[in-house]
Amino acid sequence: MYLPKLAIASLGGTVSMQSQANGEGIVPTVRSDGLLASVPELKTLAHVAADTLGMLPSASLTFEFLLSVLWWANRQVEQGAVGVVITQGTDTLEETATFLDLLWNHDEPLVLTGAMRSATEAGADGPANLLDACRVGLARNSRGRGAQVVMNGQIHPARAVRKTDSMALQAFTSPIVGPVGLLVEGTVHYLRPPQQRTVLPVPQQTTQAVALLQASLSADTLLLKNILALGYDGLVIEAFGAGHLCATWAEAIDAIAQKIPVIIATRCGSGSTASSTYGFIGGEMDLIRRGASMAGFTCPRKARMLLWLLIGCHREGDLARYLKEDAWLH
Repeated sequence: MYLPKLAIASLGGTVSMQSQANGEGIVPTVRSDGLLASVPELKTLAHVAADTLGMLPSASLTFEFLLSVLWWANRQVEQGAVGVVITQGTDTLEETATFLDLLWNHDEPLVLTGAMRSATEAGADGPANLLDACRVGLARNSRGRGAQVVMNGQIHPARAVRKTDSMALQAFTSPIVGPVGLLVEGTVHYLRPPQQRTVLPVPQQTTQAVALLQASLSADTLLLKNILALGYDGLVIEAFGAGHLCATWAEAIDAIAQKIPVIIATRCGSGSTASSTYGFIGGEMDLIRRGASMAGFTCPRKARMLLWLLIGCHREGDLARYLKEDAWLH
């Protein structure tokens, strides 16, 4: 019987973690073959090619490492895989998914998943999430949707998904838009059709640095005023409310925005920055006049990745187009 080819890569994370000694905590130990052994049903669904690309907690992943993962995933599609699944830690899962989605130029689905409970915990969710991710990767109606995150029976678009709880099983949500699909009795059901995507080329340089600072009540300006001297090539600020800063931070933006791109995002966790409502010093209208770009619905962490990639592609001039509100609601 013909079975389609599905490629699976393990990067590490909780889904691969076990305790090696009492009281010492869990660490990555389960490689890709061990993960596959936990979901024997996969053998009836696909011919699986599995690789272990890393055994890292996801906080230790880097942009350069993710570019090597992208190269691997591209190679799997070239060799006939109908879908690609990547398992990793959940701490940076939303960021990895967005990074790869911005560069994924195939119709074949790229699906990321992980686990909130380790492999040895009672009720470990890794096997179910992996099986669901594989079903999404094999589904024909997953084509043309870029990178997606599959967790807890839900399918989330990469650019909208966020980890909104530190330890709960239902840690992943897509604020405002909700999941794009669900798995019901092993079947993939999409709630919305695929949307047109714009993909960036692989960056030509990787040495650029983009800072991410968070505004907070009565914060000093020491780091902000030294951003240029420290050699940063871009700056993202998690601002108050709809994209607001105190007067001293706003005044510091003048000199910075003349030299490097500055993005103002909201620290609220949901919602958009404004563009034409508040006119006080430090309000979004004032910051725009000073040369800053408003992130819209783009969360600060994803704005930083977008800017890093655009600088690496020498496409900083396209920033406004990529920050369009509707692009981050799919």
